[in-house]
Amino acid sequence: MKSTFIYTLTVIGLFVSCTTKELDKSKKDQEIINPTNKVLLSSDIVWEKLNPARGDKSPQAGTIWGDRKGNVGTGFLAKFVDGFSSPPHIHNVTYRAVVIKGLVHNDDPKAENMWMKPGSFWTQPAGESHITSAKGDENIALVEINEGPYLVKPISEAHDNGERPINIDVSNIVWLNNTKTNWIDKNNTAEISFLLNTVNKNGFKSLFVKLPKKFKGEIKTTGTVVHAVVVQGNLNYTMPQNKEKKILDTGSYFGSKDKATHTISNSSNGETILYFRTNGDLYVK
Repeated sequence: MKSTFIYTLTVIGLFVSCTTKELDKSKKDQEIINPTNKVLLSSDIVWEKLNPARGDKSPQAGTIWGDRKGNVGTGFLAKFVDGFSSPPHIHNVTYRAVVIKGLVHNDDPKAENMWMKPGSFWTQPAGESHITSAKGDENIALVEINEGPYLVKPISEAHDNGERPINIDVSNIVWLNNTKTNWIDKNNTAEISFLLNTVNKNGFKSLFVKLPKKFKGEIKTTGTVVHAVVVQGNLNYTMPQNKEKKILDTGSYFGSKDKATHTISNSSNGETILYFRTNGDLYVK
């Protein structure tokens, strides 16, 4: 059975917070001449069968960025009906995932159910036999891969690719405030959780950003790849190209392809949580 690697998360979070050099003022306050900011609302996501071979028993998939049938980095939402349980299978690629709605179990076929709540994070190594189950009126997870195509294969092709899975329940997420990481302005009460820091894969990072109630500010990013998905709550997002305001609910997306300033405010009655995947740094101001 998979383990919940609380220790791994803690070490990664402290490593990043202690060793990342503070973004210099020129990066934090640099004016963006040609903004590449992009938004996709959850209501505009197109759904299709994730595994057409299973017919009506297949989960639904809605692509957010990339193309899971191609050879590019991709993020998509997977939607499961209440009581869904897949047969044992493997994937040809490793994926990362975040529970957005409902309850999801992902583990070895013989493992007892370990239901992950919204805000939980897990990884599934390529070639490892597993099942995925869901419980709840609405069950949605964000699934993200470095490159496709994303395929489902039989367990007869199972193999050990050297990676080990991570299951982190939402209750075990380690949050860092502005006293623990210099990625948050000293006057800001936002928090960050560093999930993965894949130094050997073009420096990509996976992290959560938690915005408090009534938050109003900016997230500055330096990466040439920035993908962000609303995991919890609602967000007001101002497009820099025309100052148009977008309302992003759970499952909505924003991103950029170069240094960018994301002007946002939390429109929820509570906290809003964002999942980021990027090859650069970010600064919450």
